[in-house]
Amino acid sequence: MESDLLSTLGPGYLGSRLKRLGERLQAGAAQVTVAAGLPMQPSHMPVLAALDGHTLSIGELVQAIGISQPGITRSVRQLADLGLVTSRPCADQRKRAVALTAAGQAAYARACLRVVPALEEALVALSPDRLAAFMQQVDALEAALAEAPLEARAASARPEVLTLREYDDTLAGAFRDINREWIEAMFQLEAPDAEALEHPREKIIDAGGTILFVEARGLGIVGAGALMPVKPGRAMELTKLGVRESARGLKAGEMLLRALIERATALHADPLFLLTNKRCAAAVHLYEKLGFRHDEGIMARYGAEYARCDVAMRYVSDAPA
Repeated sequence: MESDLLSTLGPGYLGSRLKRLGERLQAGAAQVTVAAGLPMQPSHMPVLAALDGHTLSIGELVQAIGISQPGITRSVRQLADLGLVTSRPCADQRKRAVALTAAGQAAYARACLRVVPALEEALVALSPDRLAAFMQQVDALEAALAEAPLEARAASARPEVLTLREYDDTLAGAFRDINREWIEAMFQLEAPDAEALEHPREKIIDAGGTILFVEARGLGIVGAGALMPVKPGRAMELTKLGVRESARGLKAGEMLLRALIERATALHADPLFLLTNKRCAAAVHLYEKLGFRHDEGIMARYGAEYARCDVAMRYVSDAPA
């Protein structure tokens, strides 16, 4: 496990990383506040700043600071317990008017004198050339989120979740492991399996076949499938098509199958066939959906290759997909 996982996870985890950064900054600020002899927490400071010279309702504090209503209500309650603010019903009984007490005014003035300048100086010293630019980036990010919140932007985004990868020798281990996972979970690994999985270049690629992979964003290589030439002639077996459990539901198998059919068509495979088992019901359904048909001739000619084979299918190019 990485010693600092968050730093490796990318912008999708920015909220968690900023939360961690905020917690570190708040913890340091709390120590400075305690050293100044002040009773409040750094999280209370925006409320005190908003109330300096003003009496505001909870709703107005929420609007001014941009923190959730429960968070503001909690801070006001804590500050009232410390004797730093008062919270009284407004003329509209549904609202409360919040104001600094004399102790609150004194505490805020002391914080402005002893705490805020020290924190600002310390932060500037951390990154004297970059802090101003960072603050501008935070301003821009907050403005953009105010214009359209993250959930709306995420809903309209259409990132490429799955991509196809061609075989190279660095992916031989992935080809082996993905297929061993599903074969050993349902059946026993047979000699033809072991030959193809342990020697994919010699048995498939160098023989004129193809191995394709599906890579899922954030998950890596999650699926693999192969076209294995059968000599003599132009027959090709679609074989070793598997998807990791972690990627089920992403339609990686369908993407792979479509790509392998397209590649086999370009190679003029005749016939393109596959051998499987009735226990692989979801896979059989997918094969049928994309144009494979059960074929007794394929079973008679090739089915004995695997002990587990009780389904043999042939691709029919004009079948509805």
